[in-house]
Amino acid sequence: MHRMKKHIRRVAAVLLAAALIAGCRWYFRREPEAVQTGSWGLSFPEEGSTPVGNATPEELAKYDAAFVGDPAEKVIYLTFDAGYENGNTEKILAALRAHNAPAAFFVVGSFVEQNPDIVREMVSEGHIVGNHTFHHYDMSRISDEAAFARELKDLEDAYREATGAELPKYYRPPQGIYSEDNLRMAQKLGYRTVFWSLAYVDWYQDDQPTSEAAFAKLIPRIHNGAVVLLHSTSSTNAAILDELLTRWESMGYRFGTLSELFAP
Repeated sequence: MHRMKKHIRRVAAVLLAAALIAGCRWYFRREPEAVQTGSWGLSFPEEGSTPVGNATPEELAKYDAAFVGDPAEKVIYLTFDAGYENGNTEKILAALRAHNAPAAFFVVGSFVEQNPDIVREMVSEGHIVGNHTFHHYDMSRISDEAAFARELKDLEDAYREATGAELPKYYRPPQGIYSEDNLRMAQKLGYRTVFWSLAYVDWYQDDQPTSEAAFAKLIPRIHNGAVVLLHSTSSTNAAILDELLTRWESMGYRFGTLSELFAP
């Protein structure tokens, strides 16, 4: 009886080991998920080189999304998230004007409704105004296509009322929180989703970085094809932007548009 129990335990151990091996083989051979749900994130293996994102450029391209441009091109794509107005946008626009640098401003509904004159100024100076949703919700929690579309279309309506024109179809998920379904839904609505490959902590109004801290992040980490995310509410950005653009130009960079970023 004892020998039989021992034999049964051995057989069970062999079967368990075989199952584990088969499971491991399945796991490592399976196709990886194209895009993970969560907050957009980056790692910088080496300063001056293209960072690694949550998804590769090739994976994002399936959904008309991008976070970086051509690594062979010394071009920078300037983008600003505009959640509200606190007096810094005019200074930012002046710096862009001085360098003839195009930019994209991703706005929310309250910004458009409360500052239609600034939105019209952005447009008249050749900048793109993009969709940051009407309410700045966590869009990854919205699984219903109609509800997702309403957040984007309400912003389109506000922009149309302010400018008399149609909103360019570039979308940035609020807080960079996204899901594969969100990317698919935005694509279905004709949007291109714009993440970023360089940013820094510039959004805390009561804890703005010093100019030195900003330059320490933004100069060494700049790279070919960089999509730079800055916040138009940042007093630091307003103060340093002219010098920042000058430094990048002295490094051989030029400034491109989102239409160029998504060019075939």
